[in-house]
Amino acid sequence: MKHPKAPQATTADKHPEEYLHDLNPTALAGQNIGKDASHPEKAEGTSAFDMKEAHEALPDLTADELRDLRVLPPGSPLLENATYMDIRHRERGEILGRAGMFADDVHWYVLKRDVDYELWNKLLGIHHVKRTGTGG
Repeated sequence: MKHPKAPQATTADKHPEEYLHDLNPTALAGQNIGKDASHPEKAEGTSAFDMKEAHEALPDLTADELRDLRVLPPGSPLLENATYMDIRHRERGEILGRAGMFADDVHWYVLKRDVDYELWNKLLGIHHVKRTGTGG
């Protein structure tokens, strides 16, 4: 008769407290869970409208459309498996966030779920009436 093995760790922390930070300095990086998940893209004052360069780089967008685009501040982590667009380089299309990816000064990442579908399609260069909701 076999005896069940005892669990290896008796607590949720598998390492001594003094070594936790050294062994895993970013324990929840890339995780979209928990109340500690930060969302700096929700902060006020990070809209594309507030960026002078965005007015020049996105001349086809109205002021209201630029206000609706929340750009991730540099250093912000991208959510894993979330869809983004670098509106500074729209020709690259949609990108998928991965663990360990961060916004920087070179890229202006916008999270798809925070953008109206008509504006998102416009960013992608889709002008078909059925996809944009416009009358032509």
